[in-house]
Amino acid sequence: MTEDVIIAKEGRIGRIALNRPKAIHALNLAMCRAMIDALVAWRDDAAVEAVIIEHSEGRGFCAGGDIRMLAESGAKDGVEARAFFHTEYRLNHLLFTYAKPVVAFMDGITMGGGVGISQPAKYRVATEHTRFAMPETGIGLFPDVGGGWYLPRLEGRVGQYLALTGARLDGAECLALGIATHYLPSEKLAEAKARIAAHPDRIGGILGELSATAPHAAVMDHLDKINRLFASDRYEDILAALEADGSDWAQKERDTLGTKSPQTCKVALRQLKEGAAMPDFAAEMAQEYAIGARVVQMHDFLEGVRALIVDKDNSPKWDPPTPEAVSDAWIDAIFAPLPDEETWTPLP
Repeated sequence: MTEDVIIAKEGRIGRIALNRPKAIHALNLAMCRAMIDALVAWRDDAAVEAVIIEHSEGRGFCAGGDIRMLAESGAKDGVEARAFFHTEYRLNHLLFTYAKPVVAFMDGITMGGGVGISQPAKYRVATEHTRFAMPETGIGLFPDVGGGWYLPRLEGRVGQYLALTGARLDGAECLALGIATHYLPSEKLAEAKARIAAHPDRIGGILGELSATAPHAAVMDHLDKINRLFASDRYEDILAALEADGSDWAQKERDTLGTKSPQTCKVALRQLKEGAAMPDFAAEMAQEYAIGARVVQMHDFLEGVRALIVDKDNSPKWDPPTPEAVSDAWIDAIFAPLPDEETWTPLP
C-alpha cells in the first residue's frame, strides 16, 4: 500500500482519495497499482455498492502523471515509462468497464492522468474550482489515458480543439460539453459524499438535489468557430484556416498552436480520427500504449519536459520543427502496432 492514495470502505461505498498534494495528486506507478488492487477487491465485495474517487486536500483533483519520471526513463531505455503506461491504462480500462457505479469529484485541476480516472466514471462532478485540460501537445506527449476515445465523442470538433490547443475548461464548460454530469458548489461536496456513502442506490438523485445552476459556459460561444476552423484532420489545414480567419479569437488560437509540438499535434489529430472508429475502449488503449511506448523516448517529449518542467525556459526546440517537416511516414511509424509480446492487454 502507498500513502500517496488513501483507500477505505465507508458506509456502503469504497473511497479512493489521491494523496500527493505537493504534486497536485499526480499519479505514480504505486498509486495506480493500489487503485487497481482496491477496485478488483471491491468488484466482488457485496458490502461495496459504489466507488468514490476524490483527492485528499489541496488545489487539484489530479494534475496528470509523473511526467518527470517518464522523461527520465525515456532518456534511458524507457522501461519504467512503459511499465507506468501499461499499469495506468489497465486502471483506465478497469474503471471504464467497472460494473458498480463510480463517482469522480473533479474539484480543481483535472488534467492528463486525472482525466483518465474521471472520464470513465458514471458520475463526474464539476465545481467552480474545476480546471479541465489535456495539455500534452505543449510537452511533446499526446492526449492519452483514453483521450483518443473521449475527445472525438464530444460535440462537433471541440475534442480536436482541446487536444491541439490544450485549452482549459472550467466546471460550467465541462457540464455544458458533457465532460461532467453534474455541477455542485464545492461547499456541497462533503454532504454529497456522506449521503452517497449512506445511500449508494440514490447517487443520481443526491447529486441532482445538491446541484447548482452552472454559470455561462464561454466555450459554447465559440462552437461555430471551433467547428469551422478545426474541421480538418490535417494539421496544416487547421493552421491555414486560423490564419485566414482574421478574428482575434482565431489569431490567439493560432499563436497558441505555434508553441506546440508539430509532431504531437499531428499524432493527436490522427489519434482522435482513429479513436472515433475504435470498436471498444481496449482497442483504443492498445493503440495509445503503442504510441506512448515510442513517443516517450522521442526528442519532442524529452525537450518539452526540459523546457516547460525542468528548466522552465518555455522555449522548446521542436524537431521536426514545422508541421510540413513531420511526414506521414514519421507518423505511421509512431502508430505502428507493437510486436505481439509487447502489446498492451487489459487486466486478465
